[in-house]
Amino acid sequence: MTDNALSPDEPDLEDLEDDDEFDESYDPDADGATEPEEPSGPPNPINWNLLTGEAAEEEWLALNKWVHWLRHTYGLPAAVVPPFWHRHPELVWELSALHLHWLCAYDPDAKGSAPLVWHRDFAETRQRLRDWVAASGTRLDRDRPTRQTVWPGEAPADPVEDIIITNREEDFVEYMHADVQARLRIEDEFIISGVNLDTGEVP
Repeated sequence: MTDNALSPDEPDLEDLEDDDEFDESYDPDADGATEPEEPSGPPNPINWNLLTGEAAEEEWLALNKWVHWLRHTYGLPAAVVPPFWHRHPELVWELSALHLHWLCAYDPDAKGSAPLVWHRDFAETRQRLRDWVAASGTRLDRDRPTRQTVWPGEAPADPVEDIIITNREEDFVEYMHADVQARLRIEDEFIISGVNLDTGEVP
C-alpha cells in the first residue's frame, strides 16, 4: 500500500465528483465548530445598577487595574483619586465613565483626535473628582461613608465614623467580594421566585 492510499473509510473523490449529492461549496467549518468571532468596536456603557455578580467582578477588576495605571501614569494625588474610591459610588461611577471614555478614545477605529478629546475631558473630570473626594471625606489612610442629607420624614442617618485601613488591596478584594455576593443573592432570589431572567416575567 502506498503512503497516499485511501483508508477503508475514505471515499474516492473521483466517485464523489460524479455523485449528484456532492456539493463543492461544502465548508467543513460551517457546522459551528469554529470559535465565535470576538465583538468589534468600542465597549457599551456600563450600568453598575444592572450588573450580574459575574459581570460585576469582571468590571471591578478591570476598573481597579486601570485606575492604578491612571494614578501612576499621571501622578494623581489622593485628593483626586483616593485609595478607597471603591467604597464610594460617586467615585466608582465617575472613574468608570472615565475608563469607558478612555477605551473608546483609544479604540483602533477611533478618530485620530479622540485621545486629545479624552485629555480635555480628563481635565474636567479631575475637578469633579476633587469635589467628590472633598465631599466624601475619604483620606489616604482612612475612610468613612459619604454623608447623606436626611430629608423631612426620613429616618435619621447612622453616625459617620472614620475607620483606619492599613492594606488597601485587601480592603478592595473584600469589598468587591461582598458586592458580588450581594448581587448573586439577588439573582438566586429571582430564580427561586420563578422570575424569568431573560424577560423579567413574573409567574
